[in-house]
Amino acid sequence: MTRYFRTKFVETSSSHTYCSMNLANSARIDNVGEAAESLGQLAHGGTPQNNPVYARLHNDTVAEFEQAIADLEGTDGAVAFSSGMAAITAVMLAASQTGDNVVAVRPLYGGTDHLLADELTGLDVRWATPETVGDVVGPKTAMVIAESPANPTMDLVDIERMVRDVGDVPVVIDSTFATPMLQNPAELGAELVLHSASKYIGGHGDVIGGVVAANKEWAQRLRKIRVATGSLLHPMAAYLLRRGLATLPIRIETAQKNAIELAGRLVEHPAVEKVYYPGLPECDPEVIVFRQMRGPGAMLSFDVADESMGQVVMESVDVITPAVSLGSTDSLIQHPASLTHQVVCPEALEESGITARLLRLSVGLEHIEDLWRDLDFALRRASRLHERSRGTVIH
Repeated sequence: MTRYFRTKFVETSSSHTYCSMNLANSARIDNVGEAAESLGQLAHGGTPQNNPVYARLHNDTVAEFEQAIADLEGTDGAVAFSSGMAAITAVMLAASQTGDNVVAVRPLYGGTDHLLADELTGLDVRWATPETVGDVVGPKTAMVIAESPANPTMDLVDIERMVRDVGDVPVVIDSTFATPMLQNPAELGAELVLHSASKYIGGHGDVIGGVVAANKEWAQRLRKIRVATGSLLHPMAAYLLRRGLATLPIRIETAQKNAIELAGRLVEHPAVEKVYYPGLPECDPEVIVFRQMRGPGAMLSFDVADESMGQVVMESVDVITPAVSLGSTDSLIQHPASLTHQVVCPEALEESGITARLLRLSVGLEHIEDLWRDLDFALRRASRLHERSRGTVIH
Protein backbone atom coordinates (compact mmCIF):
# COMPACT_ATOMS: atom_id res chain seq x y z
CA MET A 1 0.00 0.00 0.00
CA THR A 2 2.83 2.42 0.82
CA ARG A 3 4.45 1.92 -2.56
CA TYR A 4 1.16 2.52 -4.37
CA PHE A 5 0.46 5.73 -2.47
CA ARG A 6 3.90 7.19 -3.02
CA THR A 7 4.11 6.15 -6.66
CA LYS A 8 0.67 7.44 -7.55
CA PHE A 9 1.22 10.75 -5.82
CA VAL A 10 4.53 11.39 -7.56
CA GLU A 11 3.22 10.37 -10.96
CA THR A 12 0.04 12.41 -10.78
CA SER A 13 1.32 15.58 -9.17
CA SER A 14 4.94 16.02 -10.17
CA SER A 15 4.03 18.98 -12.36
CA HIS A 16 2.21 20.66 -9.47
CA THR A 17 4.82 20.50 -6.74
CA TYR A 18 5.06 24.29 -6.70
CA CYS A 19 2.07 26.12 -5.28
CA SER A 20 1.85 29.88 -5.53
CA MET A 21 0.54 32.06 -2.74
CA ASN A 22 -1.60 34.65 -4.50
CA LEU A 23 -3.38 36.41 -1.65
CA ALA A 24 -4.17 39.71 -3.37
CA ASN A 25 -7.85 40.63 -3.57
CA SER A 26 -7.57 42.05 -7.07
CA ALA A 27 -5.36 41.57 -10.10
CA ARG A 28 -3.89 44.68 -11.68
CA ILE A 29 -5.84 45.63 -14.81
CA ASP A 30 -3.52 46.92 -17.49
CA ASN A 31 -5.82 45.96 -20.35
CA VAL A 32 -9.50 46.64 -19.80
CA GLY A 33 -10.51 44.57 -22.81
CA GLU A 34 -8.72 41.47 -21.52
CA ALA A 35 -10.24 41.95 -18.06
CA ALA A 36 -13.73 42.28 -19.53
CA GLU A 37 -13.22 39.13 -21.58
CA SER A 38 -12.07 37.23 -18.48
CA LEU A 39 -15.11 38.40 -16.52
CA GLY A 40 -17.37 37.05 -19.23
CA GLN A 41 -15.58 33.71 -19.22
CA LEU A 42 -15.72 33.44 -15.44
CA ALA A 43 -19.40 34.34 -15.25
CA HIS A 44 -20.19 31.35 -17.47
CA GLY A 45 -18.02 28.88 -15.58
CA GLY A 46 -14.86 29.22 -17.61
CA THR A 47 -11.35 30.05 -16.47
CA PRO A 48 -9.62 33.35 -17.24
CA GLN A 49 -7.22 33.32 -20.16
CA ASN A 50 -5.51 36.55 -19.15
CA ASN A 51 -6.59 38.66 -16.19
CA PRO A 52 -8.34 36.89 -13.25
CA VAL A 53 -9.72 40.33 -12.17
CA TYR A 54 -10.84 39.53 -8.61
CA ALA A 55 -9.96 36.83 -6.06
CA ARG A 56 -13.60 35.92 -5.42
CA LEU A 57 -13.86 34.85 -9.05
CA HIS A 58 -10.59 33.01 -9.57
CA ASN A 59 -7.29 32.48 -7.80
CA ASP A 60 -4.13 30.78 -9.06
CA THR A 61 -3.34 29.13 -5.72
CA VAL A 62 -6.81 27.60 -5.65
CA ALA A 63 -6.36 26.44 -9.25
CA GLU A 64 -3.12 24.64 -8.27
CA PHE A 65 -4.96 22.73 -5.55
CA GLU A 66 -7.83 21.89 -7.89
CA GLN A 67 -5.48 20.46 -10.49
CA ALA A 68 -3.80 18.25 -7.89
CA ILE A 69 -7.18 16.82 -6.81
CA ALA A 70 -8.25 16.24 -10.41
CA ASP A 71 -4.98 14.38 -11.04
CA LEU A 72 -5.47 12.18 -7.99
CA GLU A 73 -9.13 11.42 -8.78
CA GLY A 74 -8.56 10.91 -12.50
CA THR A 75 -11.07 13.54 -13.62
CA ASP A 76 -10.96 16.37 -16.15
CA GLY A 77 -11.03 18.97 -13.43
CA ALA A 78 -11.99 19.90 -9.88
CA VAL A 79 -13.70 22.88 -8.29
CA ALA A 80 -12.81 24.00 -4.76
CA PHE A 81 -15.17 25.72 -2.35
CA SER A 82 -15.01 27.50 0.98
CA SER A 83 -16.32 24.42 2.83
CA GLY A 84 -17.62 20.93 2.24
CA MET A 85 -21.19 22.15 2.72
CA ALA A 86 -20.62 24.94 0.18
CA ALA A 87 -19.44 22.23 -2.22
CA ILE A 88 -22.49 19.96 -1.78
CA THR A 89 -24.82 22.97 -1.98
CA ALA A 90 -23.26 23.95 -5.30
CA VAL A 91 -23.69 20.37 -6.54
CA MET A 92 -27.39 20.48 -5.66
CA LEU A 93 -27.84 23.86 -7.34
CA ALA A 94 -26.15 22.49 -10.45
CA ALA A 95 -28.44 19.47 -10.33
CA SER A 96 -31.49 21.74 -10.25
CA GLN A 97 -30.60 22.84 -13.79
CA THR A 98 -31.11 19.32 -15.14
CA GLY A 99 -34.05 17.92 -13.15
CA ASP A 100 -36.48 18.53 -10.33
CA ASN A 101 -35.53 15.77 -7.89
CA VAL A 102 -32.54 13.96 -6.47
CA VAL A 103 -32.30 10.48 -4.99
CA ALA A 104 -30.30 10.23 -1.77
CA VAL A 105 -29.00 7.20 0.08
CA ARG A 106 -28.77 7.34 3.86
CA PRO A 107 -26.81 7.54 6.04
CA LEU A 108 -25.27 10.85 5.07
CA TYR A 109 -23.37 13.46 7.01
CA GLY A 110 -25.86 15.33 9.20
CA GLY A 111 -25.39 18.65 7.42
CA THR A 112 -25.96 17.06 4.02
CA ASP A 113 -29.02 15.21 5.30
CA HIS A 114 -30.42 18.46 6.70
CA LEU A 115 -29.81 20.32 3.42
CA LEU A 116 -31.65 17.63 1.48
CA ALA A 117 -34.42 16.72 3.93
CA ASP A 118 -35.49 20.35 4.30
CA GLU A 119 -35.31 20.76 0.50
CA LEU A 120 -33.35 23.97 0.97
CA THR A 121 -32.13 23.92 -2.64
CA GLY A 122 -35.65 23.63 -4.07
CA LEU A 123 -35.20 20.03 -5.21
CA ASP A 124 -37.58 17.26 -4.29
CA VAL A 125 -35.65 14.55 -2.46
CA ARG A 126 -36.44 10.86 -2.77
CA TRP A 127 -34.78 8.54 -0.26
CA ALA A 128 -33.55 5.11 -1.24
CA THR A 129 -31.26 2.29 -0.22
CA PRO A 130 -28.36 1.12 -2.40
CA GLU A 131 -30.57 -1.76 -3.51
CA THR A 132 -33.60 0.36 -4.43
CA VAL A 133 -32.07 3.40 -6.18
CA GLY A 134 -32.83 1.92 -9.60
CA ASP A 135 -36.53 1.75 -8.73
CA VAL A 136 -36.67 5.25 -7.24
CA VAL A 137 -35.02 7.28 -10.01
CA GLY A 138 -37.36 8.74 -12.62
CA PRO A 139 -37.22 10.74 -15.84
CA LYS A 140 -36.75 14.02 -13.94
CA THR A 141 -34.15 12.74 -11.48
CA ALA A 142 -31.14 15.02 -11.74
CA MET A 143 -28.73 13.09 -9.56
CA VAL A 144 -28.13 10.25 -7.09
CA ILE A 145 -26.03 11.04 -4.04
CA ALA A 146 -24.41 8.62 -1.60
CA GLU A 147 -21.45 8.35 0.75
CA SER A 148 -19.04 5.43 0.84
CA PRO A 149 -17.90 4.75 3.48
CA ALA A 150 -20.91 6.48 4.99
CA ASN A 151 -20.93 8.81 7.96
CA PRO A 152 -21.14 7.59 10.72
CA THR A 153 -21.90 3.87 10.33
CA MET A 154 -19.24 3.13 7.68
CA ASP A 155 -21.83 1.57 5.33
CA LEU A 156 -20.35 0.78 1.92
CA VAL A 157 -22.00 1.37 -1.44
CA ASP A 158 -21.13 -0.80 -4.43
CA ILE A 159 -20.49 2.18 -6.69
CA GLU A 160 -20.24 0.27 -9.96
CA ARG A 161 -23.53 -1.49 -9.30
CA MET A 162 -25.26 1.76 -8.35
CA VAL A 163 -24.05 3.40 -11.55
CA ARG A 164 -25.43 0.48 -13.57
CA ASP A 165 -28.75 0.52 -11.68
CA VAL A 166 -29.47 4.21 -12.33
CA GLY A 167 -28.54 4.26 -16.02
CA ASP A 168 -27.88 7.76 -17.36
CA VAL A 169 -28.57 9.52 -14.06
CA PRO A 170 -25.34 11.09 -12.70
CA VAL A 171 -24.01 9.64 -9.46
CA VAL A 172 -22.16 11.79 -6.91
CA ILE A 173 -20.13 10.03 -4.23
CA ASP A 174 -18.95 11.73 -1.08
CA SER A 175 -15.56 10.03 -0.67
CA THR A 176 -14.34 12.08 2.29
CA PHE A 177 -13.67 9.05 4.51
CA ALA A 178 -11.74 7.20 1.80
CA THR A 179 -9.76 10.08 0.24
CA PRO A 180 -8.19 9.71 -3.22
CA MET A 181 -5.60 7.42 -1.65
CA LEU A 182 -8.07 4.62 -0.97
CA GLN A 183 -10.85 5.11 -3.52
CA ASN A 184 -11.45 6.75 -6.91
CA PRO A 185 -15.22 6.75 -7.57
CA ALA A 186 -14.82 8.35 -11.01
CA GLU A 187 -12.98 5.23 -12.17
CA LEU A 188 -16.06 3.25 -11.07
CA GLY A 189 -18.49 5.42 -13.06
CA ALA A 190 -19.40 8.25 -10.67
CA GLU A 191 -19.60 11.61 -12.43
CA LEU A 192 -18.82 13.72 -9.38
CA VAL A 193 -16.59 12.99 -6.39
CA LEU A 194 -16.94 15.18 -3.34
CA HIS A 195 -14.54 15.72 -0.46
CA SER A 196 -14.80 17.76 2.69
CA ALA A 197 -11.19 18.87 2.31
CA SER A 198 -11.22 20.10 5.90
CA LYS A 199 -10.72 16.49 6.93
CA TYR A 200 -8.01 14.14 5.62
CA ILE A 201 -6.87 16.32 2.74
CA GLY A 202 -5.97 19.17 5.10
CA GLY A 203 -5.03 16.63 7.74
CA HIS A 204 -4.24 18.88 10.68
CA GLY A 205 -7.62 20.26 11.77
CA ASP A 206 -6.63 23.84 10.92
CA VAL A 207 -8.32 24.58 7.60
CA ILE A 208 -11.84 24.47 6.11
CA GLY A 209 -12.61 23.71 2.49
CA GLY A 210 -14.48 21.47 0.07
CA VAL A 211 -13.73 20.20 -3.42
CA VAL A 212 -15.62 18.40 -6.18
CA ALA A 213 -13.77 16.42 -8.86
CA ALA A 214 -15.75 16.14 -12.09
CA ASN A 215 -15.72 16.13 -15.87
CA LYS A 216 -15.47 19.37 -17.86
CA GLU A 217 -19.23 19.89 -18.18
CA TRP A 218 -19.96 19.54 -14.47
CA ALA A 219 -16.87 21.53 -13.51
CA GLN A 220 -18.05 24.43 -15.65
CA ARG A 221 -21.50 24.36 -14.04
CA LEU A 222 -19.96 24.32 -10.58
CA ARG A 223 -17.59 27.19 -11.32
CA LYS A 224 -20.49 29.27 -12.61
CA ILE A 225 -22.37 28.68 -9.35
CA ARG A 226 -19.26 29.42 -7.33
CA VAL A 227 -18.81 32.77 -9.05
CA ALA A 228 -22.46 33.68 -8.49
CA THR A 229 -22.53 32.63 -4.83
CA GLY A 230 -19.07 33.84 -3.80
CA SER A 231 -18.04 30.50 -2.30
CA LEU A 232 -14.48 30.33 -3.65
CA LEU A 233 -11.95 28.66 -1.38
CA HIS A 234 -9.65 31.19 0.27
CA PRO A 235 -6.15 31.09 -1.26
CA MET A 236 -4.48 30.57 2.13
CA ALA A 237 -6.74 27.57 2.72
CA ALA A 238 -5.88 26.30 -0.76
CA TYR A 239 -2.19 26.58 0.06
CA LEU A 240 -2.65 24.58 3.28
CA LEU A 241 -4.76 21.94 1.54
CA ARG A 242 -2.24 21.58 -1.28
CA ARG A 243 0.49 21.22 1.33
CA GLY A 244 -1.59 18.57 3.12
CA LEU A 245 -1.61 16.39 0.01
CA ALA A 246 2.13 15.88 0.36
CA THR A 247 1.67 13.91 3.60
CA LEU A 248 -1.71 12.35 2.81
CA PRO A 249 -0.31 8.93 1.77
CA ILE A 250 1.75 8.36 4.90
CA ARG A 251 -0.95 9.77 7.19
CA ILE A 252 -3.57 7.45 5.73
CA GLU A 253 -1.27 4.46 5.97
CA THR A 254 -0.38 5.06 9.62
CA ALA A 255 -3.90 5.95 10.76
CA GLN A 256 -5.38 2.97 8.91
CA LYS A 257 -2.91 0.62 10.58
CA ASN A 258 -4.00 1.96 13.97
CA ALA A 259 -7.69 1.66 13.05
CA ILE A 260 -7.34 -1.97 11.99
CA GLU A 261 -5.74 -2.81 15.33
CA LEU A 262 -8.28 -0.84 17.38
CA ALA A 263 -11.24 -2.37 15.54
CA GLY A 264 -9.97 -5.87 16.31
CA ARG A 265 -9.51 -5.07 19.99
CA LEU A 266 -12.87 -3.31 20.32
CA VAL A 267 -14.67 -6.36 18.96
CA GLU A 268 -13.42 -8.25 22.03
CA HIS A 269 -14.10 -5.53 24.58
CA PRO A 270 -16.83 -6.37 27.13
CA ALA A 271 -18.22 -2.82 27.10
CA VAL A 272 -18.69 -2.79 23.31
CA GLU A 273 -21.67 -4.45 21.63
CA LYS A 274 -20.83 -3.88 17.97
CA VAL A 275 -18.04 -2.40 15.88
CA TYR A 276 -18.61 -0.78 12.48
CA TYR A 277 -15.47 -0.90 10.37
CA PRO A 278 -15.12 -1.86 6.68
CA GLY A 279 -12.09 -3.98 7.48
CA LEU A 280 -14.17 -6.42 9.55
CA PRO A 281 -15.68 -9.28 7.50
CA GLU A 282 -19.03 -9.00 9.29
CA CYS A 283 -19.28 -5.34 8.20
CA ASP A 284 -18.58 -6.08 4.55
CA PRO A 285 -20.21 -9.41 3.63
CA GLU A 286 -20.09 -8.59 -0.09
CA VAL A 287 -16.36 -7.81 0.13
CA ILE A 288 -16.93 -4.38 -1.41
CA VAL A 289 -14.00 -2.76 0.34
CA PHE A 290 -11.36 -4.76 -1.49
CA ARG A 291 -13.12 -4.50 -4.85
CA GLN A 292 -13.37 -0.72 -4.96
CA MET A 293 -10.98 0.47 -2.26
CA ARG A 294 -7.31 0.01 -1.48
CA GLY A 295 -7.88 -0.33 2.25
CA PRO A 296 -10.62 0.06 4.89
CA GLY A 297 -9.53 3.50 6.09
CA ALA A 298 -9.10 5.06 9.51
CA MET A 299 -12.70 5.76 10.54
CA LEU A 300 -14.69 3.41 12.75
CA SER A 301 -17.75 3.48 14.98
CA PHE A 302 -18.96 1.27 17.79
CA ASP A 303 -21.99 0.72 19.98
CA VAL A 304 -21.49 0.77 23.73
CA ALA A 305 -23.66 -1.43 25.95
CA ASP A 306 -25.97 1.38 27.12
CA GLU A 307 -26.83 4.86 25.88
CA SER A 308 -25.75 6.37 29.22
CA MET A 309 -22.16 5.28 28.55
CA GLY A 310 -21.43 7.39 25.49
CA GLN A 311 -21.10 10.70 27.30
CA VAL A 312 -18.93 9.11 29.99
CA VAL A 313 -16.57 7.65 27.40
CA MET A 314 -16.17 11.04 25.71
CA GLU A 315 -15.53 12.75 29.05
CA SER A 316 -13.04 10.09 30.17
CA VAL A 317 -10.60 10.01 27.27
CA ASP A 318 -7.35 11.93 27.56
CA VAL A 319 -5.15 11.05 24.57
CA ILE A 320 -8.16 11.00 22.26
CA THR A 321 -9.90 14.36 21.82
CA PRO A 322 -13.69 14.68 22.09
CA ALA A 323 -14.46 16.70 18.95
CA VAL A 324 -16.76 16.50 15.93
CA SER A 325 -14.31 16.76 13.06
CA LEU A 326 -12.22 13.92 11.60
CA GLY A 327 -9.18 13.10 9.52
CA SER A 328 -6.68 14.97 11.65
CA THR A 329 -3.33 13.75 12.95
CA ASP A 330 -5.06 13.62 16.35
CA SER A 331 -7.60 10.94 17.20
CA LEU A 332 -11.10 12.37 17.70
CA ILE A 333 -14.22 10.82 19.22
CA GLN A 334 -17.79 12.08 19.05
CA HIS A 335 -21.43 11.12 19.64
CA PRO A 336 -23.26 11.43 16.28
CA ALA A 337 -26.85 11.25 17.59
CA SER A 338 -26.40 14.38 19.70
CA LEU A 339 -23.76 16.19 17.66
CA THR A 340 -23.09 15.78 13.91
CA HIS A 341 -26.43 14.08 13.21
CA GLN A 342 -28.64 15.88 15.71
CA VAL A 343 -30.44 17.68 12.86
CA VAL A 344 -31.47 14.36 11.24
CA CYS A 345 -35.06 13.31 11.92
CA PRO A 346 -35.48 10.56 14.55
CA GLU A 347 -37.00 8.10 12.07
CA ALA A 348 -34.01 8.42 9.74
CA LEU A 349 -31.58 8.04 12.64
CA GLU A 350 -33.28 4.83 13.71
CA GLU A 351 -33.40 3.45 10.16
CA SER A 352 -29.72 4.22 9.69
CA GLY A 353 -28.66 2.64 12.98
CA ILE A 354 -27.51 5.94 14.49
CA THR A 355 -28.55 5.30 18.07
CA ALA A 356 -27.64 6.98 21.34
CA ARG A 357 -25.20 4.10 21.93
CA LEU A 358 -23.10 4.87 18.84
CA LEU A 359 -19.71 6.58 19.09
CA ARG A 360 -17.59 7.56 16.07
CA LEU A 361 -13.82 7.45 16.24
CA SER A 362 -11.44 9.13 13.81
CA VAL A 363 -8.18 7.30 14.40
CA GLY A 364 -5.06 9.43 14.27
CA LEU A 365 -1.31 8.96 14.34
CA GLU A 366 -0.65 8.43 18.05
CA HIS A 367 1.04 5.25 19.26
CA ILE A 368 -1.41 2.37 19.17
CA GLU A 369 -0.82 1.38 22.81
CA ASP A 370 -1.44 4.94 24.00
CA LEU A 371 -4.71 4.98 22.08
CA TRP A 372 -5.80 1.61 23.38
CA ARG A 373 -5.01 2.36 27.04
CA ASP A 374 -6.98 5.60 26.76
CA LEU A 375 -9.98 4.00 25.07
CA ASP A 376 -9.97 0.91 27.29
CA PHE A 377 -9.88 3.07 30.44
CA ALA A 378 -12.78 5.23 29.23
CA LEU A 379 -14.89 2.22 28.26
CA ARG A 380 -14.27 0.41 31.56
CA ARG A 381 -15.04 3.53 33.56
CA ALA A 382 -18.29 4.05 31.66
CA SER A 383 -19.20 0.39 32.16
CA ARG A 384 -18.55 0.54 35.93
CA LEU A 385 -20.67 3.68 36.33
CA HIS A 386 -23.46 2.08 34.31
CA GLU A 387 -23.43 -1.05 36.47
CA ARG A 388 -23.51 1.02 39.64
CA SER A 389 -26.49 3.01 38.39
CA ARG A 390 -28.36 -0.19 37.63
CA GLY A 391 -27.74 -1.40 41.16
CA THR A 392 -28.98 1.78 42.78
CA VAL A 393 -32.45 1.59 44.29
CA ILE A 394 -34.26 4.89 44.76
CA HIS A 395 -36.88 4.88 47.50
